Amino acid sequence: MKESSYKRGSPTNWSKLRRMSAASIRKGIAADPDVNATDEDFWKRANVIMPTPKEIVTMRLDADLLRWFRQQRGYQTRINAILRAYMQAHEPR
Repeated sequence: MKESSYKRGSPTNWSKLRRMSAASIRKGIAADPDVNATDEDFWKRANVIMPTPKEIVTMRLDADLLRWFRQQRGYQTRINAILRAYMQAHEPR
């Protein structure tokens, strides 16, 4: 079975990446303005935070609403974020 260039849900072209040389990959990293180098001090202060597991629920949503969300990548995460924002906006202060 042939592996596709893009895995479902991943924006990474893995087959293209596998064909790149290590020098080419390092050059791309160095050119990326969002890359921040980490040093030993960073890792001494780093804290690993494990995500809390999600719970599976069944709920009824309007079909048009669900259709709209499903058009977007990560729609379940997006729905979760919207519900969290609503919850936080309505928590007693």
